[in-house]
Amino acid sequence: MTQHETWVALRAHWQELADLGGIGALLGWDQSTYLPRGGSAGRARQRALLSGVRHARATDAGYGRLLDAAGALDLGPVETRMLAVARREFERATRLPGEFVRASAQHAGESYAAWVEARPANDWARMVPLLERTLDLSVQRAAYFPEFADPMDFFVDASDEGMTAAQVDAVFAELRAALVPLVDAVAAAPAPRMDFLAREYPIATQLRLGEEVGALYGYDFARGRQDLTAHPFMTRLGARDVRITTRAQPNDPTDALYSTLHEVGHALYEQGVAEDLLDTPLGGGVSAGVHESQSRLWENLVGRSRAFWAGQFGRMRDAFPEQLADVTEEEMFRAVNVVRRSLIRTDADELTYNLHVITRYELERQLLGGSLTISDLADAWHAAYGANLGLRAPSHVDGVLQDVHWFSGGIGGVFQGYTLGNVLSAQFHAAAQAANPDLDGDIARGEFGRLHGWLREHVYAPGRTFTPNELVQRATGQGMTAAPYLTYLRGKYTDLYGLS
Repeated sequence: MTQHETWVALRAHWQELADLGGIGALLGWDQSTYLPRGGSAGRARQRALLSGVRHARATDAGYGRLLDAAGALDLGPVETRMLAVARREFERATRLPGEFVRASAQHAGESYAAWVEARPANDWARMVPLLERTLDLSVQRAAYFPEFADPMDFFVDASDEGMTAAQVDAVFAELRAALVPLVDAVAAAPAPRMDFLAREYPIATQLRLGEEVGALYGYDFARGRQDLTAHPFMTRLGARDVRITTRAQPNDPTDALYSTLHEVGHALYEQGVAEDLLDTPLGGGVSAGVHESQSRLWENLVGRSRAFWAGQFGRMRDAFPEQLADVTEEEMFRAVNVVRRSLIRTDADELTYNLHVITRYELERQLLGGSLTISDLADAWHAAYGANLGLRAPSHVDGVLQDVHWFSGGIGGVFQGYTLGNVLSAQFHAAAQAANPDLDGDIARGEFGRLHGWLREHVYAPGRTFTPNELVQRATGQGMTAAPYLTYLRGKYTDLYGLS
């Protein structure tokens, strides 16, 4: 086989893997949006079957020989990285037996279907044996990679290549030390006016408003769409099919708005990957932390900024003229930045959000390390929330059952990405501001093109061409640091709440 033929064969195989992944994403998207309740068992089997098929193709011996042959080719730097990522994924996939992959996928589908019913019913007992099975599968998955002495190191590296649990621990310790006293100070200050957010806001109008702002940000609805779900997410169904979901409450229009803007941030990343990288091992976001940085940047650093509301309050008031007739722009800005200790992670403000993540991460470490059992998890959850946020959930609905992650996948390696994303969001935003003076002026005029363009060039277009650490260094001029994030939080909330 010639060099050209080898590379063409590899690209064809990568296209097939991408297509199988897209079909799996379609099944998952449908399960979370439109699947009838009675179809859950069949969908779990379908997803398990497809996972087995994709795993077989991802570990095919012929594919391995193609990768070996490509190692002798004269490749450019992008193709070399492409091959390295493909080799890493092949070697990891071949460690996992096909039966294990199929069993994990089927269990995830069955567990998710049970959680959809168990959460509103506050039925923790129903989920205990399922979650015990999830934990067993998670520990077993990590055991296939004995070079990681700590199971959490395996899961952290899988989601954020090159990062260790010790690094995450250090970042979390720095954040906890800085944020706890700041939260205490803000909580003691007078709260802003909030009454108008509890008025009746038609959901259809909420959704339309979110889509309008998402389009202004740069989300291309010709290559995506928005639908309702219980737990919002973004998913790539194909190279040019990147969808988002949101949720809505009739008595809080900001829930739908910020859920939409969060997922739009993820989608902008996926839609911004360079065309020549699509359907290759480099054709997506580089890591969980970098991906989350974009959802948090567009949701919080942009969407909760004073400049954003200077530009968009009129649009919102036009959408809800009666509900907001007695509300000022400043009151809206303060209301969407209220700091309150709360039970729900996805509803949490910028200051307390990371305490929710730290709680879950530490519980995961205990579960994976064997010092905590699933049967004791609910009590451990209450104790951790008492220690970290001074709260106790009145039921499991707002406690251990609230997040979908443990009930639809595995335990370990997911939650820390949310806080790493917060840290990186401020670092990328500061770099974009340094390169583009007066971005706040743009945003106040409803113009997001310069910010989107800088992010597309420096973060989105490279896809996985660089490692996460390399991408951060190239885009910002330094390695990951919490300093810009803490500077942003201290400055914003000291001003908002009149702290000394």
